[in-house]
Amino acid sequence: MAVAVRGGRGGGSALRNLFSYRIFVSAMFTLLFLATLSVLFSSHHDSTTGNAYVHQSFVALSSDPLKTRLGLTHKQANDHIALVNAYAAYARKLKLEISKHLKMFEDLAQNFSDLQSKENYRTNLFDTDGPLDDESLKQFEKEVKDKVKFTRLLIADSKESYDNQLKIQKLKDTIFSVNELFVKAKKNGHFASLIAAKSTPKSLHCLAMRLMEERISHPEKYRDEDPEPEFEDPTLYHYAIFSDNVIAVSVVVNSVIKNAEEPWKHVFHVVTDRMNLAAMKVWFKMRPIQQAHIEIKSVEDFTFLTSSYVPVLKQLESAKLQNFYFQNNAENATKDVNNMKFKNPKYLSMLNHLRFYLPEMYPTLHRILFLDDDVVVQKDLTALWTIDLDGKVNGAVETCFGSFHRYAQYLNFSHPLVKEKFNPKACAWAFGMNIFDLDAWRREKCTEQYHYWQNLNEDRTLWKLGTLPAGLMTFYSKTKSLDKSWHVLGLGYNPSVSMDEIHKAAAIHYNGDMKPWLDIAMNQYKELWTKYIDSEMEFVQMCNFGV
Repeated sequence: MAVAVRGGRGGGSALRNLFSYRIFVSAMFTLLFLATLSVLFSSHHDSTTGNAYVHQSFVALSSDPLKTRLGLTHKQANDHIALVNAYAAYARKLKLEISKHLKMFEDLAQNFSDLQSKENYRTNLFDTDGPLDDESLKQFEKEVKDKVKFTRLLIADSKESYDNQLKIQKLKDTIFSVNELFVKAKKNGHFASLIAAKSTPKSLHCLAMRLMEERISHPEKYRDEDPEPEFEDPTLYHYAIFSDNVIAVSVVVNSVIKNAEEPWKHVFHVVTDRMNLAAMKVWFKMRPIQQAHIEIKSVEDFTFLTSSYVPVLKQLESAKLQNFYFQNNAENATKDVNNMKFKNPKYLSMLNHLRFYLPEMYPTLHRILFLDDDVVVQKDLTALWTIDLDGKVNGAVETCFGSFHRYAQYLNFSHPLVKEKFNPKACAWAFGMNIFDLDAWRREKCTEQYHYWQNLNEDRTLWKLGTLPAGLMTFYSKTKSLDKSWHVLGLGYNPSVSMDEIHKAAAIHYNGDMKPWLDIAMNQYKELWTKYIDSEMEFVQMCNFGV
């Protein structure tokens, strides 16, 4: 009895399992039927390209193995069309020299497309609703296989070139990007250097204020004295230094005297502006140069320098020129480095242009050595007064090498007058240490020549600005070339000047923005200047010149 009961329970369980299995199978067939209908309703047929097989129904592919093979072959062909098109696109982008590969890739892509458009294949494979032709399918598979094989061989043959070209292209893009950043940083750095070069350092301002304070506190110590007869003695060695920088002038004078064999024969004519005159006088009164003779004047002491006579002063009165230099408008407020450089008002300072009036300023002298305030003298210079200038007015060191520093770089040779009068390949020379024969100057009427060119350049069409282009024109064919060891330049901008060349030089010149009294000075050259600073002077110590 117990057995019958257990057997009944087992039979009931089996019936329930069978019933559940039938429900499951019916549900699966229902879902499969609905999915098939969905595929059939969503498919469409393209009779021209054979793309209908992308949308073949699940039932058709499952019921006809030939159609499954055709679909797979068709997909393989389309995949390789995309592949060769991608390589062709890269070939165009990279501008490869292997143009035959580009042509092959383009032809392959076309061949794959043409293959599917053949009349035989369209009729027997793609456009038919009936069973597929087995022979046509085999032939289609064979052609696709051959083209796929050729495609892979071609890609394998050229893959290395493409990989290298891609790397090269990426490297070029990186170099271009870094170069843009470098140019921008260099431009910003140059702009910052120009701002620093135009500014008055705190230490220099402090020194001038201390000297003025000393002058005001002790007026009895600093009374003007009568001129010394040596100031007009043509048998002595005369120097002209025009500057508003007290410490710079003191270094020039100190360096000359410490290297002179007969310091008592050297006379220095220092000219500054009215604002710095008292400070300059107090300095040399407090720290007199033993045995040497120093005359200190201001520009205003030379009464012949008026706007009716001096073109630069006349031009400075022009409203147009004042707007160009001093008006702070959107046009002028630019970070263009060259524009900033040429818009510097110092180019119209009379201290810069006094060098063209030396014969009138010192009428009793025959020769005079002009020195910039950023020059350091390292040897005795007296031999310059005995050099035969061959009747020339100016003795200077030439600065050209190769095609650099020729007249063409300083003057506008598109101007017909400049083109007519000057040789663009003529070698330029340096202002900063120039021995002038004042008698030859007067004879050649060089100041009148300077006036002529400066008047013509009021609209800045002959040259941008500055005194060197005017000097090149004024002393054209009137300059004697000196040995390069007399004057070595570039210590204010060129970090590659060799120390061997520097040590052999009679004078070194810190021309450029990186003046030795600025924080932006190049450290490898700075000590050559600082060793001539009077570091024991109390005001130098108080103003922290860092020496």
